[in-house]
Amino acid sequence: MAERTVRRHETEGEIMGDWFQTIVDIEATPGEARGLAANILDWLIADGFVSAERTDCVLGADAGHAPGTRYGEAVEDEDPGLADVWSNGLRVTVGRTVFDAGQGEPSAVTCPHCAAETPLVDEHWSLIEETWALFGGAVNSWAEGHDEPVACPSCGRTAPVHTWLWADDCFAFGHLGFTFWNWPTLRPEFVGDFSRRLGGHRTVLVEGKL
Repeated sequence: MAERTVRRHETEGEIMGDWFQTIVDIEATPGEARGLAANILDWLIADGFVSAERTDCVLGADAGHAPGTRYGEAVEDEDPGLADVWSNGLRVTVGRTVFDAGQGEPSAVTCPHCAAETPLVDEHWSLIEETWALFGGAVNSWAEGHDEPVACPSCGRTAPVHTWLWADDCFAFGHLGFTFWNWPTLRPEFVGDFSRRLGGHRTVLVEGKL
């Protein structure tokens, strides 16, 4: 068996972790998520973007789908070394999940009622603990089935945490997500195809690293 390696990005001597891009359907209901996942996977396999066989090629799951013969058409710049990276596949997640960007902190969140932006970090990019306390519990409990409302510091009106707008798409709340591990930047046209094939559902692209 060929030796497998884990992708590392090195910047100024710092070793960075695995990079991922997750396309999240934020409108899929629990009842339709599994069927939509199957439809998308059929398309990705048929068009050669991913392989049909499920193998040990993703983080956070037993198996995923490795890049297919035409994966390069889904990304901005094809990486010839991707095939040698262990965590290089697609993971499909079905179920109520808070999809997040991994490392780093969300910079701000916007109220769905009054559109006021609430900063979550200070000028030094340190988390503002007292402000995050308004949202943190609700974020953590959403995956467990709770729609905990959060009151806006500006207008005072409440809204479930999943309806707030998170800066830089650092969070997405949904029942269906497609995570591409260590792929180069996905082409906007490829990401747009997901929305169309999901019946016009709105999607959010969450990018991050571990």
